[in-house]
Amino acid sequence: MKVMKFGGSSLADAERYLKVRDIVLHTHTEKGAAVVLSAPKGVTNALSLLVEQAVAGEPWQELFEKLSMTLIGIVNDLDSRLDSFEPAPLHTLINEKLTELEQSLQGIALIHCSPDAVTAKLLSIGEYVSVNIFSAIVSAMGVSNQIIDPVDYVIAEGDYLDSIADVAASRARFTNVPKNGEQMLIMPGFVAVNEKGEKVTLGRNGSDYSAAILAACIDAQCCEIWTDVDGVYNADPNQVEGAVLLDKLTYQEAMELSYFGAKVLHPKTIGPIAQYHIPCLIRNTLNPAAPGTLISTEASDTWTSVKGISHLSDITMFNVAGPGMKGMVGMASRVFEVISNANISISLITQSSSEYSISFCVHAKDALRAKHLLEEAFVLELANQLLEPIEMRESLAIVTLVGDGMRKAKGLAARFFSSLAQARVNIVAIAQGSSERSISAVIESRKAREAVKVVHQNFFSNLHTIDAFLVGCGTVGSELLEQIARQQQQLLSRNINLQVYGIANSKGMLLKPGGIDLKNGWRDQLAQRQQPFSLAVMENFVQDNSLINPVIIDCTTSTSVADQYLDMMEAGFHVVTPNKKANTAGMDFYAALREKAQSTRRQFLYETTVGAGLPVIENLQKLLYAGDELTRFEGILSGSLSYIFGKLEEGLSLSEATKIAREKGYTEPDPRDDLSGMDVARKLLIMAREAGLKLELKDIEIESILPEDFDDTGSVDEFLSRLPQLDALYKQQLAENPGKVLRYVGTIEEGKCKVGIQAVDNSHPLFVVKDGENALAIHSHYYQPIPFVIRGYGAGAAVTAAGVFADVLRTMPWKQE
Repeated sequence: MKVMKFGGSSLADAERYLKVRDIVLHTHTEKGAAVVLSAPKGVTNALSLLVEQAVAGEPWQELFEKLSMTLIGIVNDLDSRLDSFEPAPLHTLINEKLTELEQSLQGIALIHCSPDAVTAKLLSIGEYVSVNIFSAIVSAMGVSNQIIDPVDYVIAEGDYLDSIADVAASRARFTNVPKNGEQMLIMPGFVAVNEKGEKVTLGRNGSDYSAAILAACIDAQCCEIWTDVDGVYNADPNQVEGAVLLDKLTYQEAMELSYFGAKVLHPKTIGPIAQYHIPCLIRNTLNPAAPGTLISTEASDTWTSVKGISHLSDITMFNVAGPGMKGMVGMASRVFEVISNANISISLITQSSSEYSISFCVHAKDALRAKHLLEEAFVLELANQLLEPIEMRESLAIVTLVGDGMRKAKGLAARFFSSLAQARVNIVAIAQGSSERSISAVIESRKAREAVKVVHQNFFSNLHTIDAFLVGCGTVGSELLEQIARQQQQLLSRNINLQVYGIANSKGMLLKPGGIDLKNGWRDQLAQRQQPFSLAVMENFVQDNSLINPVIIDCTTSTSVADQYLDMMEAGFHVVTPNKKANTAGMDFYAALREKAQSTRRQFLYETTVGAGLPVIENLQKLLYAGDELTRFEGILSGSLSYIFGKLEEGLSLSEATKIAREKGYTEPDPRDDLSGMDVARKLLIMAREAGLKLELKDIEIESILPEDFDDTGSVDEFLSRLPQLDALYKQQLAENPGKVLRYVGTIEEGKCKVGIQAVDNSHPLFVVKDGENALAIHSHYYQPIPFVIRGYGAGAAVTAAGVFADVLRTMPWKQE
């Protein structure tokens, strides 16, 4: 025979009962079926709440009426659907059970107390109604069946509401139960009987446990647990996108996963089936064609090392430490005896090799009671300072990696801890069993979901994740979003999942769980947002959505945003920016940015601050890392000035060239930002600092294109109307340098920096650089006498956005294969 268990979600209404009937009859005709049923969906919770309301003296009649309507409604609906269905006995049974319930609630309300024995009896009402409903359904089909009352067969001990079955003693009682498969067996789950003959319940997931007990007692061929998911996943699919369905688990792997939080199974369920070597199959009532997950002695051929990741939340860790622990025989046993006698379950134990301390974890609901009992038991040791005050750390979680093959695979622990470091998770404690089948880390509870996602990604997926937040959606920012929108699918095909979760400007901030659709009106959505940019709000959003690789992209020219880079990295964000303000602020801030990036394991990327899309900083850094030394640098660092001075040699005036450059988007909206030379000075300062020079912006000699006696005040239009006053000056400079062209050049030499106008002839490498191009010549010990030259377009939103995009892709975490 096969044992088949169906939970409350499979029994929500008449239609679900009929679906269960079809699944069971298919099996019963082939091999014979023994069916274990939970209460209809929501009934047990309603019964528990009714007891709580009665104890508290609160009105419970409304909920009682809803429960009555639910149960009677299922029967009436089945009566309308099935021929030969007999509702009258069920109506009688339900009325009897509800009358018993009502009388009990009235008594509980009088004494404001419900003894556990009474509660156990009331909580199991739903299971008894459920099996009688199902018996009537299959009887209407002409199928012979027998209802087995666990009170007559399943012996258990322990608490009334969380008992443990004595399987060996129970097996002896099943000797007279028909097992040839001719008669369908139907048994309510969740229920057993103690040695006094009192009804008890089997705790959380008690019906699964009942199925395992029944399978062991009748030597079933298989125990099938029918749920609302396709089987056991390697991580919680509700929390981890891309969680993988496992085909097989060994009993030991299933025990480890269930013990550390896998919700499909409870550890108690594994015990009986493992003891009697009964295969267990986890299947989906809503998708009966799915193969499910087989739990047996048979190992998987697909997943040979790590099988899954699970986590327990709401954990508290105790640390018992002091000189009285070291070398004192029996101290550890006393600690655990205190906890055991209080019937408190310990989830994890770890001890220092010095024997100075021992740490263990319990569920948060038991923490205060455990602390009080420990302080009471060790009052003398605490008073004489043989023990330090007992430390209790709350709001923790246990993340566990499970797999039989972990014993044979090298480096798994290192990958596990590297994954937690990648998620910026602080490990409080570590534990590994001698079987090497699992390894656990105790971490902060608020980081548990994020940790599980990162670990899953690194062990079960080749997908790299980038969670982007854009600040500043002007010319460059908007272009960047367009480029991302065009490339998202292509990147996904290469296992790079780049999503933009936030967009902010000076007026508002748009945040969207699941990512913003960049092709569907993000501008309109942003315009409706009144929330200003806030790093704290963004940080909470990342935490709430368990984003594992957040990146802030600053496409503003704002000093106030740049001033927050340290806080951004501290909050866990990588920072990517074309904004020069941070790297040209004070030297102390410049150094602090690099120290913060290193200490927080975040990346601070700013390639586009100097050469737009050109790999200037990256190449300079590589030379320096390889032991080279910069001796001289010269370059055209402004695409806008490259364009303007190129037009001068073609015969255009300064004012005409500036106007055209502005119209093409080469200059800033206010061309004075370019013509002042300050933009080039900032770029040169960044290059100098990258080369190891400790300079400030005031140390750079700046020759402005606008003479000191020129009036550059007023609005942009007023400035542009006066600019023709300088046309004659630059025509004269060209006339005074025949055969040469004018270029605006930044130079670094002998520790000094200068930006200004130079007249160069055709022998100079910068002679041909114009039309918006940048060119940089790096003279070093390795590159002499011919310099290392980098040349390409350095102006325009497209190339700058492309450079930022490249930096964003560099934030992908390095993954061990």
